[in-house]
Amino acid sequence: MDFTRITEEKIRKAYEEEKFENLPGFGKPLPKDPLSGVPEELRMAYHILQNAGFSPEEANLKKELMIIEDLIKQSENELEKEGLEKKLSEKLLTYNRLLSKKRIKTNSAIFKNYREKIEKKLFD
Repeated sequence: MDFTRITEEKIRKAYEEEKFENLPGFGKPLPKDPLSGVPEELRMAYHILQNAGFSPEEANLKKELMIIEDLIKQSENELEKEGLEKKLSEKLLTYNRLLSKKRIKTNSAIFKNYREKIEKKLFD
């Protein structure tokens, strides 16, 4: 069966019978795609993440958190570590606020502890 042909026929018939004219937004331009600035090959991934409840802001914050944590591990200067830990705390608060707006419960200490245990098993 050729579903494409059948679908197009039904749409054409409905259009000829003017069944689309009473729809909301008829004759108006389509709303701008919020992902129009994303490269074509990445759009599907962004749509999947968006449908799953993730946001680019959330992903960027998570990336920043990981970078800061790595810097803390590599730093030998105590003053620098304190500054990075303060920055990490601020980012964690922002990240947790973002997740709480979505009503996702977080406990960063548990996740951090769990990640450290995994890293210890993998790298030691």
